[in-house]
Order: sequence, then structure tokens, then C-alpha cells
Amino acid sequence: MIEDPKVVDEGAAPVEGAAPEAEPDAAPVEEIPEDPAVRVERERGEYLELAQRTQADFENYRRRAAKEISAAGARAKGPLLRDLLPVVDNLERAISLAGDAGEGLANGVKLVHSELIATLERNGVKGFEPVGEPFDPTVHEALSTRPDEGSEAGLVLEVVEKGYRLEDSILRPARVIVSA
Repeated sequence: MIEDPKVVDEGAAPVEGAAPEAEPDAAPVEEIPEDPAVRVERERGEYLELAQRTQADFENYRRRAAKEISAAGARAKGPLLRDLLPVVDNLERAISLAGDAGEGLANGVKLVHSELIATLERNGVKGFEPVGEPFDPTVHEALSTRPDEGSEAGLVLEVVEKGYRLEDSILRPARVIVSA
């Protein structure tokens, strides 16, 4: 049997995409025009909030850029300062061996050593000798271990070569002997 396309089944579900029928009792919704003063105040608030967010973003960028510049400077001078550390070690050895033998020469070496140490400190380099501290492999390099009565295992007993820091990073770990 052929169905007539004009006949609509009233119990069928509505077809997708078809416009819903307007209810006869619903009145059209009219938009109430916004008061110009209220609109200007709302826009002012939006622009103020946008300006404050932009200013905060710029301040964050400035802080981040300053931090990156500082870190780049430390990375740039790190290798030079690291290369100077053996010179400091040799000057310290010369001072310890000179004793009273050559007073004039020893004083000259002491002056050069103190000036070099002062220059390193002005550039953020600090020496450290961790005798008595617990061994930390991020800061110390263990050359050997030895038993020691009176101290617990894992303590630094002796510093063979001082360690140096450049601000928060390790330029050279302290070379140490650790208790077993």
C-alpha cells in the first residue's frame, strides 16, 4: 500500500532539523535597551581588568628576563672561575710550604692569594671545607674511606681539596676522605 505524503502521523517523533512549532500563548521576547551609563561602566571595568592583567604579565616577564640574564652571566663566567681554582690551590700550597724560609717571597704570595680570593668572592665564589659534615655526593667527591673510632660512618674526616660554590651552583666539589 502506498502512503500519501500529505498525511502526517500525529504520534510520530519530531523530525531532526525541523523548526519547533511556536506555542500560541508565548509572546515574543523584547530586548530592553541597556542604559548607556551602565554600559560605559561595565566596559570601563572590563578595560581596567584587561590593563591590570597585561601589567601583571609584563611584570612577570621582566622578573623572568632578569633571572635568565643573571643565570646566563653566571654560566658565562663559570668556566673562567673554575679555571682559576687550581691557581688558588697552588698559591695555598706555596704559602703552607714557605713557612719562615723566604719571608719576603711568602708575603708576596700571600698578598697575591688574598687578592685573588677577594676577586673570586666579589664574583660570587665561596670556598667551603666540610670537615665533620655528613657526606653529600652532590657537594663532595669521596677520594677514599677510612675507619675512624669516635665518629659515625659517612662523615667527612678530612678535606684534601676545598670545594667552591658560585652562588647556588657547585663550581668544584670538595674532595674528601669519608669515615667508613
